[in-house]
Amino acid sequence: MNDKPLSKRTPEEVYASHGAALMAEDLDALAANFAEDAVIITPAGVRHGKDGARQNFTQLFSDLPQAEWDMKTTLFGGEILFLEWSATSAENNATHGVDTFVIRDGLIQAQTVRYALTPKSR
Repeated sequence: MNDKPLSKRTPEEVYASHGAALMAEDLDALAANFAEDAVIITPAGVRHGKDGARQNFTQLFSDLPQAEWDMKTTLFGGEILFLEWSATSAENNATHGVDTFVIRDGLIQAQTVRYALTPKSR
């Protein structure tokens, strides 16, 4: 078990925790990676803090339940993380996914996210 304080985690460690929580669709674990005053910006608006993170991921899991994720680009530039991704679920496909994170003091301070959602043909 890792006893490292959250504030001492590297951006790479935060990303690993975030990714594991995303795969598990664990809202509490996802929110735990965000600072209390984090800012999450999406085309739907601006959300704040851990509650905003929960709202954001509730929407994502509604759009893409039990998705298979394809991480196309993962680039770290110090405390900045840039991701390009796509995902598919039984109901929808997401393409052109782009996230940017600011990770400081072991927590996500800011995130931007955008993706194009297309319903699957039935």
